[in-house]
Amino acid sequence: MDALGTHLLIELKECSSELLNDLDYVRDVVIAAANEAGATIVGHTFHKFDPIGVTGIVAIAESHIGIHTWPEFAYAAADIFSCSDTFEPHRAADLIIQRLQSGQPSITEIKRGFVASLATSAT
Repeated sequence: MDALGTHLLIELKECSSELLNDLDYVRDVVIAAANEAGATIVGHTFHKFDPIGVTGIVAIAESHIGIHTWPEFAYAAADIFSCSDTFEPHRAADLIIQRLQSGQPSITEIKRGFVASLATSAT
């Protein structure tokens, strides 16, 4: 059975709190990760919270990359969903981990939309 997509849930612990609170930096990191991993960006939006924290989403033709930061805990949560063979979600995740200087990252991979299950339920 082939899955329609791969969803990565990324835990980024022990990050630079200063970087996690910098809207421009976080936006540039996520957009660069999308580009360098072969995504086609179709839009993005990012928001800086008061007093601290950043959230953002990059819509890609292959699906999306999202991030939410908690600088006060040196923590960020990111997710990458891809339904394409040309986009490399693990490469994007590695770039985000490196550029946010996570000292304790982890990635959980979930396969989504199994073709055989969908074909069976459609009949």
